[in-house]
Order: sequence, then structure tokens, then C-alpha cells
Amino acid sequence: MENRVSLKHNCDHYNDLRYPHLNKRKFGDQEVDVVIVGLGAAGGVLIYELAKAGLQVVGIEAGPFWDPQTDFASDELHARSLAWNDTRLSTGQNALQFGANNSGRGVGGGTVHFTGVFYRFHESDFQVRSLDGVAADWPISYEDLAPYYTKIEEEIKVSGPREFPWGAFHGPYPYPERNPISGNAQIFRQGCEALGIRSTVAPLAILSAPFDGRPPCINRGFCNQGCLPNAKFSTLIHHVPKAIAQGAEVLTDCMVTRILVDQRGKVTGVEFNHDGQNYQQKAKIVIVSAFSVETPRLLLNSACSQYPDGLANSSGLVGKYLMPHSGHDIYAKFDQEIRMYKGTPVLAVSQDFYETDASRGFVRGYSLHAHGSRPVGMASKAAVNAGIWGQKLREIMLHWNYYARITLVGEVLPEITNCVSLSEEKDEYGLPRAQVNFAYGENDLKLIAHGIAKCQEILAAAGGKDSFVVPDSAHLMGGCRMGRDPSQSVVNEFCRSHDIPNLYICDASVFVTSGAANPTETVMALAARTADHIIKQKGK
Repeated sequence: MENRVSLKHNCDHYNDLRYPHLNKRKFGDQEVDVVIVGLGAAGGVLIYELAKAGLQVVGIEAGPFWDPQTDFASDELHARSLAWNDTRLSTGQNALQFGANNSGRGVGGGTVHFTGVFYRFHESDFQVRSLDGVAADWPISYEDLAPYYTKIEEEIKVSGPREFPWGAFHGPYPYPERNPISGNAQIFRQGCEALGIRSTVAPLAILSAPFDGRPPCINRGFCNQGCLPNAKFSTLIHHVPKAIAQGAEVLTDCMVTRILVDQRGKVTGVEFNHDGQNYQQKAKIVIVSAFSVETPRLLLNSACSQYPDGLANSSGLVGKYLMPHSGHDIYAKFDQEIRMYKGTPVLAVSQDFYETDASRGFVRGYSLHAHGSRPVGMASKAAVNAGIWGQKLREIMLHWNYYARITLVGEVLPEITNCVSLSEEKDEYGLPRAQVNFAYGENDLKLIAHGIAKCQEILAAAGGKDSFVVPDSAHLMGGCRMGRDPSQSVVNEFCRSHDIPNLYICDASVFVTSGAANPTETVMALAARTADHIIKQKGK
């Protein structure tokens, strides 16, 4: 059994310099209170809160421990190294693209390369069945998460507008809004104002003033490539280092391949692979926080004699009700230079179309983002997603500095046929790869059409012309939905599995509905609430 000092990856100097106590003991030579699989938005919060409460916690991450100063770069292609690029088989009428989404591989997960847009869900998001007669209600309400939203916003110093006009929370945010805003954001706000649509500067997990030894944003603009100055929040630079200072241990470049189960049907820890060798980490509680694809995949791949259909799957719903956001991009050309690469990608937003309006002919709604772009991303998505090639693509890219973009964040309703399952194809660990099936429903398509038309109106009102649309998706949620009825859900309101009392699932996979807001803040609020529950249960 090898010592932790010998764990080598491209950032071992970062571990050695900042966290010398990682060499304390050998893998799995003692049972700990909690092992957490995945150290992204949820796992980072969990490891910090539990370690702070005095629990012995080990976090296991499939990817490296990034060093922002050496591993991040102001280079558009660099983002590809931060995403989860393992092969996933994608099927269905609207097959999803993987690799460039917010699924990260490495400490910090998707928070390392997300745009920093930081929304609370609305009250209506938790009661869609009651209000609109579709989907299902969450077993919790907005009020249950409100104190945790506040806690997270204060803890990381979210910057935001003086007044946020939508939902239950109207501000103020801990730090003031980011200014100046980009040319792309200015165009968006001008178009909205001309049409009587409300818009604001975006609430962001990006500093507008110094905090905790970190500088304010300098509008470097490469948020999706990893924030080299550390102005943008990630659990890599905030929660995980603080957790380690509280005594938590972190294992990186370690792929968890199986959750271990004893004869009584309780989980006892996990098995993981590092450098081709298998190890075990014993724990009294296992928390899976590995994302909406890898979490169901791990549960299904952990099938055993006690649970032949996979762990926490007595309902048969592990992997089911997968929900992305529709993320269509709408571009238009202007007479003046916009320069979409300048500044933070999202600096202006509107949620005027978030709530259900029966006159539109569909339920639920969407957010709109003035979303900057880089040339390679713009060209490749236009070609692959929109089928724009040849002379037309060349003309667009010759004038790309004159284009502005709005991105739709549209709610997608849960459908049981949208799911993660195991394929016949195996990966390098000998495990079946994930197979993801997805198709938009009728309501989703009507919502998308309305959102695209509204974006085109806004761009035209600001003087844009020759608009084109690039279909896309983002923000995967669902796959292990929460609920009170064990036959209709995978976990309860505290993210504890119905079937196995010492197994928790805490990430975006537990979402019941997708809302029309970027999910990161809700993921983190759920993690903080789950941590509170575990700490209270431990004290009994």
C-alpha cells in the first residue's frame, strides 16, 4: 500500500507546498466518518462543513488538484483540459454533447470553468406540479433553502445588482455589482430597454472588491478557462483548502469504481483506482457528489447481490429524469465593434420570462444572458451545431468582432425516458461507460422557440441584423431525484438515499425540476443543508 507522498500528478508541487499533511497515512488503513466522491460545487461545500464540525472526512477526486498559477491559461482551447472528457455514449433525438459543458474533472469540478453566474431558484421552481400540473414538486420549499442561499452568498462574497427584481430574493448582495459591463452586455440592455424588458447586471460568484487574500476581477475574460488571478470563486480555491486546514484529507487522480456494501446492506466505503492499482477507503457514511452522469453511473456500477439493480435503486429511478437546460445561442451583427471576448462572459441578464404565462402556450420559462464568446467556440459551434459552413461561416468569422450574442437558459421538463444507463462498452477501468439518452418534449420546444424569437427581437431593437441561431444545451441536472415517496424518488429531502441509510447523494442529480436558472448556487445550498443534517444526526 503506497503512501500519499508518492501520489504524483501534474500539480503535486501544489499539494506538497500547501498541504504537507497529506502524507499522514496510507490509503484506507482506517475507517473515517465520511468519504465524499467528487469535489466540485457540492463536494467542496460538504468536505469543508463536515471537517469544520470535527468529522474525519476524506474527499476523493478523479482528476488533479489544479494550481491556478501554472495550470490555467488565457487560451481558449485550454478549457478542454478542465472538462470531463471521458467517452460518454450520447443517443436520442436531441443527443447531448459532452466535454465542453460544466462537468469538470479535477478539484473544484465545474466551478473551475463555469461563468460564475449565481442565481437562487424561484419559489415556483419547487412546486411545479402544484402550480402548473406538470413534473413533480420538490419535498422542500424555497424557504428551506433560503438561509443556505444567504450563507453561501455571504461566505464567498457574491457580487450583484443593487436590486434583483425577480424571485423571492431582491438583494442586497454581499458585494456590489461588477462594472463596467462589456459591450455585449450594453447591447443586451439597450435592446431590453427599447422593448420594455427588465434587465440587470448579473449576480456573479466573482469578486468586485478584494476578499480573503484574493483580488477583484480585472476583466481578463477567461472565466471558462480557469481564473488565473483567483477573482472567480471555485471550491478549488475556497472550500477545499479551508477543509484541509480543518483536517480533511484529499485524494486526487483517484477514480472511484465501486461503492462497497456489507452483508447487512449498508455501505462501508468505496473502492478506487490510482495509477492502475485498486485501493479501498472505509467510511461510516458515503456521499456521492459526482455529477448527473457519473453519480448514476457509479450507483449502477456498484450493483451487488444485495442490490442487483444498483445502489439506491429500489424505485428503478437511478439515472432517470435527466434534465439539461436548453442553451441556444442567438447572434446578430452590428455596425459597430462589440468585441464579445472582452470582460466577464455574462455581465447582464433578464428573468422577465422565467415564470409561467399561459398566453405563451407553454408552461415554465427561461432566463436570458448577454453571453460573450471566443472565436474558436463561435466557429466550431456554428459549424457543428448549426450546420453553418463554407463561405457563410467565413464571412461571419471575418466580422466576428461585430457580433453580439444572447444565450437562452430554458427550463426543460423531466421525462423518464431522458436517462443515464450503462452501455456495453467498457472504459480503462473495465467499467461500463455511461450512455445518455435525451430528447426535448413538446413543451420544451415551444419554450425554446419563444425564447429564440425574444432574443432576436432584443438584438434587432439594439440595431442587430443577420441573426443566426446555434442550438446548444447546458447544466445537466436530475438522475437521482429527491422526494418523500421511496417508490417515486431516490433520496429524501436531506439527500439521504431511501434504501441505504448511510448513503447520501448530493449534487445536481437530486434536482426534481431544472428551473430556468444556473444551478450552482442551489447545488451548494443543498450541500450546506445536507452537511447540517449529517452533523446533527452524528450528534444524536
